[in-house]
Amino acid sequence: MIILRQGQRGPQVEMLQLALNRTGYNAGPIDGVFGPNTLNAVLRFQSSRSLTQDGIVGPATWNALRPYLVGYITYRIRAGDTLFRISTSRNIPLQTILIANPNVSPANLIVGSELILPFSFDIVAENVTLTYELMELYIEGIVTRYPFVRSGILSTSSSGTRNIYNLVIGTGSNQVMYNATHHANEWITSLLLMKFIEQYAKAYAYGYNIAVGTPAETPADLLYDYATIHFVPMVNPDGADLVTGGILPNTELYNIARSISQNYPDIPFPSGWKANIYGVDPTLQYPAGWTEARRIKFAQGFTSPAPRDFVGYGPLTINESIAMANYTRANDFRLTLSYHTQGRVIYWKYLDYNPPNSEQIGRLFANLSGYALEITPYESGHAGYKDWFIQDFNRPSYTIEAGLGTSPLPLSQFPTIYNENRGILVMAALVT
Repeated sequence: MIILRQGQRGPQVEMLQLALNRTGYNAGPIDGVFGPNTLNAVLRFQSSRSLTQDGIVGPATWNALRPYLVGYITYRIRAGDTLFRISTSRNIPLQTILIANPNVSPANLIVGSELILPFSFDIVAENVTLTYELMELYIEGIVTRYPFVRSGILSTSSSGTRNIYNLVIGTGSNQVMYNATHHANEWITSLLLMKFIEQYAKAYAYGYNIAVGTPAETPADLLYDYATIHFVPMVNPDGADLVTGGILPNTELYNIARSISQNYPDIPFPSGWKANIYGVDPTLQYPAGWTEARRIKFAQGFTSPAPRDFVGYGPLTINESIAMANYTRANDFRLTLSYHTQGRVIYWKYLDYNPPNSEQIGRLFANLSGYALEITPYESGHAGYKDWFIQDFNRPSYTIEAGLGTSPLPLSQFPTIYNENRGILVMAALVT
């Protein structure tokens, strides 16, 4: 976490404002501007924690704020403690403590051992830019508060500076996989998956239904027992951080991308960036018509590293696509969803391949979301993850273009995007 001072702007300030607002020291609307309201909140928070009251958010202040980003604190058990007493004194429901501490015996608390004490708020915020750093904090919080959620690392990004994470929920034999943010400036789709992961975990933990109020409404425990859902919430973390501001100007990775972008002055930088940090488009990396994709994109002028549409020097030659291919081959996914923006459209087919029931399932998804079901235009219909999965596994796979407008889509669209897609995210695990 970088040191923040009054006058700074960006997603790191949004993260600070989120944490401060959750502490009760109101920083005002989350706008990414370290102004007087944020400064006042920082000073009051520092005073309450006996920190140096300088208004500068350095390591000590960040450390004190961190629990409000991951959504829990740890508590060391003392002599005479009971879970009921801890629950009452901390105003945390006993069930919440038990969910986060499944291996703790209420009748046999061990003095000196630690308990996870979750806060009452949801971890994933809809109104804050999702940088890689914030996503990591969300993942930590979710797997800690809901220990039945498994997480792992598929690979590092092409730069080696960020991990490509997977999360898994469920124990059923029906395995499906959802991924997001192959394209950097479509990072809002990572937020979509992270919110769904938390809401699904919460519903299962407390015995609720998921996708409430939609035709896909389902008891979460039924979904959990029937299916195992694999998530890759941010396939392209380097690129996403370039667009969100998680990669700061005048740093090594920023300058690499900036140098590439100067050859493409008509593509806004960094907002128009789709590629990985070295200018290879991850959605043009899969061995399904890759040579044809190269012919098309070269004819369009994308013959070398670019903010978008450069196919690379061969299929599966960047960490991001290699990680996805290896993960897919290592599992038995019966259906996959790849989230992109924008257009409110679902693409379901690759060339003449027609996996069993894929069109019918696509129509179900279209009805649940209100999106159109279409065939991918030929010029962009090769070398994508969906194309490769359909070709190699002959199973349903869908590219879902969420939202409307120019990517990156504003966070103001997120509630609509989530509401349109939560039914798909449930039914995709039940229809095969």
